[in-house]
Amino acid sequence: MWARYLLFLFLVILFYVSLASKLLPERYDIQEGTRSEVDIAAPMQIPNNKATLKAQEEAAERVQPMFQIVQLRNENLMTTLLDRVDRLNQDDQISSQDKIDIYRDEIPQRQKDFVTNYINNNRKAGTYSETLLEEIRNVVQEQSYRIPEETYIKISRLTSDDIQEMKPVARDIVARLMTDQISDATTARAKVAEMVSVSSLSKRTQREVVQELARLVVTANRFYDEEGTKEAKVQARENTQTVFIKQGDTLVAKGEMITPEMYTLLDENDLLKNEVNYWPQLGLLMFSCLLSAAILMYIQQCSGTHFKYNNAQLLMLVLIFIITIVVMHVTAIIQTNETSYVGFLAPVAVGAMLIALLLDTSLAFVCSILIGMLSSIILNTHQGQLFDFELGFFAVVVSFVAIFATHRASQRSTILKGAIMVCLFGSIAVFTLALIDSGDWNRTTTLYGIGFAFAGGVLTAILVIGLMPFFETSFGILSALKLVELSNPNHPLLRKLLTETPGTYHHSVMVGNLSEAAAEAIGANGLLCRVGSYYHDIGKTKRPIYFIENQNNMENPHDSIDPKLSKSIIVAHARDGVEMQKDYKLPRPIRDIAEQHHGTTFLHYFYHKALRQAEEAGVEPDFTEEDFRYPGPKAQSKESAIVGIADSVEAAVRSLRKPTVEQVESMIEKIIKGRLDDHQFNDCDLTMRELDIVARTLKETVMGIFHSRIEYPEEIKKPKPTSPEAG
Repeated sequence: MWARYLLFLFLVILFYVSLASKLLPERYDIQEGTRSEVDIAAPMQIPNNKATLKAQEEAAERVQPMFQIVQLRNENLMTTLLDRVDRLNQDDQISSQDKIDIYRDEIPQRQKDFVTNYINNNRKAGTYSETLLEEIRNVVQEQSYRIPEETYIKISRLTSDDIQEMKPVARDIVARLMTDQISDATTARAKVAEMVSVSSLSKRTQREVVQELARLVVTANRFYDEEGTKEAKVQARENTQTVFIKQGDTLVAKGEMITPEMYTLLDENDLLKNEVNYWPQLGLLMFSCLLSAAILMYIQQCSGTHFKYNNAQLLMLVLIFIITIVVMHVTAIIQTNETSYVGFLAPVAVGAMLIALLLDTSLAFVCSILIGMLSSIILNTHQGQLFDFELGFFAVVVSFVAIFATHRASQRSTILKGAIMVCLFGSIAVFTLALIDSGDWNRTTTLYGIGFAFAGGVLTAILVIGLMPFFETSFGILSALKLVELSNPNHPLLRKLLTETPGTYHHSVMVGNLSEAAAEAIGANGLLCRVGSYYHDIGKTKRPIYFIENQNNMENPHDSIDPKLSKSIIVAHARDGVEMQKDYKLPRPIRDIAEQHHGTTFLHYFYHKALRQAEEAGVEPDFTEEDFRYPGPKAQSKESAIVGIADSVEAAVRSLRKPTVEQVESMIEKIIKGRLDDHQFNDCDLTMRELDIVARTLKETVMGIFHSRIEYPEEIKKPKPTSPEAG
């Protein structure tokens, strides 16, 4: 048990070490004003604050001054002035000189009031900022126009008809001038004389008055927006992309003096040992413990009362994780921030495929999720995030597909077929991610990602095919692929069995058919039962004539020897078979079937023969029933128990001359009940329900195999067919 937990502790250490370089950047013990003793490279993409600040200021300097176009509606002021002149000129109570004095004071003031009212109204409405409103006031005052004295005299002489004729012309001229963007009113005022001269006004006085009033009314409408300019500069600074020191770039060269600026950069990025902070290490340790505990708890949950895997299998699981993590780190070496899609090249499905082939499919699915989490960290090139969802999702997809495609692999070519599915579904997963996150993907990166995902599937097949023999040989693992290889009739032991004991060979093949069907019916390993059956009686090749299936046209040698010797010869075939299998380095599960398929069953025939001989000799028996039992051990697995039952059933059916359905059913039930009563199933986990399924399946299989020999009830009543075609 302690070895088991030590292996899981090693798994914790493995996770910690493999993730530390990604999650815990190296720290350096250096002081400001000293020279660095080592090259310090950026462990990740680091912001270059100085370069970023310089880029921000350059961007702000490139911002052009911002201006606001203000619609003052100066044509309304023109209308107001002419209306006032019209009313005042019609008042005969006021002298001409008084009118001139009024105009001299009132007309400029009205222009000032017009601007002031506009500013106050917009201040209340909050349309423009205060600085812009002050800019309007200052610019209008600076560019104010002074009407000549003689113009006021001419204004006082205008008639009502003159004013009515002047009003639309003057309003139109001002409106047309104000549609332009005017920063300097002097430029706009220079156009007034030309516009008045081509107008419809015929009288000289009218034209002169309109000209001077238009020059007064026209103002600038394009003003410098100080706050808008500041805001634009701020926006330019904010929009400036951060300048980064790329991952792997040298921050400090060996022998370089540590300046205050460089010391601050190292400190800001937690590269100095100036403060002891163990929280990240503790967090990573807890994370590693949780990953390892997830595997342990799952195995214990599925194991029931007995732990499902032995220490050798757990060691193999650790090695598979080591291989998977190593291939991830190798791939990460050739990754860059710009080529993160290289991560799809990592053959992350290797671990899941090996676990499915060598250990268990359900465990492989659980480990696939953990492998996905590990790959999303180890292959992550994005700064500021712990996991890369895209790579983690890709790893889980290809791992699940690999398990689905190979969990029942019976040939090496199945791994290649599984690799093709990994290539296909890996490429689909990458394309799906590209469609979802179109912002970070373009056509080139998508094609590269699909290509690397396809190549990763090929690498997966190469690694799995290359590693399978290593694990099978080193750990004695009996994979489905290995079982199929062992079932080849050209194997030396099977060839020996066929040539030297053809009867036993035929018997073994029949037992293989029966046991495989029964095992698969209850969810046991049918292929193991079949192959184990082929080798279960290999020990009979040492003394073939002492076994009835090999006694063709000859006397039974047991008739002439002592029953005790017969018993010794019979029970020795199990032990002999195990020794022969060891010589040929057959896996342990195959040897167990050969050793355990008889368990400690009782050899009734030779026991009763010995009793009869003792009785005839008139002596007391010097033996007990225990002396006529197989040495065991009893069946330790479902497969061994099923092969033992099938072995007895096949031999019993072969001994019947004209078996009927009822005889077959009764015989199978009798064999199973006899072994059950003899406690032969105490050491394996076969249930009564499973034994019932085994009995029913064996009956159906026997009917199929020996169809021509078994007489069905309805056939017994029929006359024999008169031609080969009948029946």
